[in-house]
Amino acid sequence: MVDHSENIALRKRLTDAESGVLLYGITPPRLSTTPERIREITAATLARLDFLDVDGLALYDIDDESDRNPEERPFPYLPTMDPATYHAEYLGDWNRPAVIYRCVGKYTEAQLRTWLRMADTDRVLSVFVGASSKGKAVRTRLPNAQALRRDVRPDLLIGGVAITERPDEHLRLIAKQQAGSAYFISQVIYSADAAKSMVSDYYYACRERQLEPKPVLFTLSVCGSMKTLAFLKWLGVDVPRWLENSLLHADDTLAESYEHCLANARDLIAFCRRLGMPFGFLVESVSIRKVEIDASVALAGELNGLLGRGRPSV
Repeated sequence: MVDHSENIALRKRLTDAESGVLLYGITPPRLSTTPERIREITAATLARLDFLDVDGLALYDIDDESDRNPEERPFPYLPTMDPATYHAEYLGDWNRPAVIYRCVGKYTEAQLRTWLRMADTDRVLSVFVGASSKGKAVRTRLPNAQALRRDVRPDLLIGGVAITERPDEHLRLIAKQQAGSAYFISQVIYSADAAKSMVSDYYYACRERQLEPKPVLFTLSVCGSMKTLAFLKWLGVDVPRWLENSLLHADDTLAESYEHCLANARDLIAFCRRLGMPFGFLVESVSIRKVEIDASVALAGELNGLLGRGRPSV
């Protein structure tokens, strides 16, 4: 018999706007990967995460974002497996929830409807992602996808994306909240000030409207090379100049970024607790280098301690 208590616990923590949720984010294998190699990658991933006390996995839905940034992508865009397919076919041994990202513009309404009907809400939550730019051609707009979910699977808990660099992001969060988002996950954060400004604006805007603020999960990702840094900046992550200089001239770029991620986490935890803003974290590695992935797992382990969670960190 499958135990769904972990999924119920995560849903309850999010819907009750509790603080301290911790997720680990991964990208599904490339479409060109053989089934045997996918099983090897999955086994290695689950072995890394076995000792971590995380509430669930986030599985990304990768889209070509060249429309948003015309500059050359530091890491080439290579299509990856559909995260829902990867979860269903290869992650049967993962006994905790999975947050399935959906870049809704990639799919027709019929495709989204089929997935919504088939989604196992005992194991799955979702994050709906809109178009990467206003000019991008899409098959389904975000508001249409949100309405479709309300009609087809209102029991599927969904979240939205938060981009701290946008000055009016708090208004976008409120609109997503009113459309059904129960939580938000930020883009990678390297500027704690931008994140604090966004959650402060959101918190007080909610108070003015007599709304309960939804949890915001801050995404942290280590950076072990100048190429990883270039990719973060290509994705639109705000990396302060002083920090870019520090990373550029550090004896150990990975160690420098790791300590900065920890400092940001401590800053955001203290700020949100003072404000009364529900929060959590998602940890990922945007690089596929083993050393950066291992560092991201260690970072998630340290966050367990900072958040005062039950199981010991690695």
